[in-house]
Amino acid sequence: MKVLQVLAGAPHGGAETAFVDMCIAMHDVGQVIEVVTRANEGRVPRLRAAGITVHTLPFGGAVDVYTPFALRRIVQQFKPDIVQSWMSRASQKVTRWKASMNIPPYLVVSRLGGYYKIKNFKNTDYFAVITPDLKRYLVEDCGVADDRVRHINNFAETETFETAIDRSEYGVPKNVKLCLSLGRLHSSKAFDTLIRAVAVLPDVYLWIAGEGPDRADLEGLICDLKVEDRVKLLGWRDDRAALFDAADICVFPSRYEPFGTVFVQAWAQNTPLITTDSAGPRQFVRHEEDGLVTPIDDVAAMSASIARVISDHDLRDKMVGCGYNRYLQEFTKNQTVQDYIDYFEQARIVEKL
Repeated sequence: MKVLQVLAGAPHGGAETAFVDMCIAMHDVGQVIEVVTRANEGRVPRLRAAGITVHTLPFGGAVDVYTPFALRRIVQQFKPDIVQSWMSRASQKVTRWKASMNIPPYLVVSRLGGYYKIKNFKNTDYFAVITPDLKRYLVEDCGVADDRVRHINNFAETETFETAIDRSEYGVPKNVKLCLSLGRLHSSKAFDTLIRAVAVLPDVYLWIAGEGPDRADLEGLICDLKVEDRVKLLGWRDDRAALFDAADICVFPSRYEPFGTVFVQAWAQNTPLITTDSAGPRQFVRHEEDGLVTPIDDVAAMSASIARVISDHDLRDKMVGCGYNRYLQEFTKNQTVQDYIDYFEQARIVEKL
């Protein structure tokens, strides 16, 4: 099957990482993949290194008429079976098949990772969403037909790494516990809450891997709390497996999180998980079984949960084992890729293509 994957994308982010992972995964099982995205120093070289053809376009705002024109030309040259658009901007720029294009019919399948405005998806034929509640939103709140929406989980991988991270190089002593959090440095991720929670635990250190607009504010908070020696902002990192291997606990403190692949990555990497009851995690994480779930923005509860995971070895072992089993049952790469292929094929059969 020929699939054109389309994403505008920020410089860094969870959706952007999931996009690259999915494109490469589908390519690796023999699907013919081409990509259209913004120029980017990270994802474009990684996609090309995997052997995928990448086209770069600006994906500007409403006055950008070049991107839809050029994208239509790419579609006409590639002749895809499926055009998969990711999020709003890409979905606004894609075009539904028309007979005047003089190519075989294709379907537009939009992948949603958030509660986007339905008006941005007027050219979408089918939807793929990453949580059950996103499907409810499209069907009940937006009026999309149930049979045109499929819930398909994001996947994580049990990644390997060649070079382990020496914690001492980041000033982490051997006899302390290290928490890890990953994500864009944005208020929705609530890293300020996590930093405050760690600040009252003198033998706990914290790494935050990510980049974004809140870096200066978080650096100021770290300075104000006088935890510069224990809390490090690592910037955007691609060595996720090595980070999880170095850490003792993964904390995912989001205020707003439609899904949140980080909790699945923690399960896949056998790392005990603490998260909040934001929209995504609360649909999947089972409190005291495969993770601990705290209220959003509750510094005391998050701090207590970190202390509990450190002190309760039985609970920690239980959560790691149950989390890894959840990963194997619901979030593997092979299962997610096959779910997408099946969905694409079934949609084309329904449309008699």
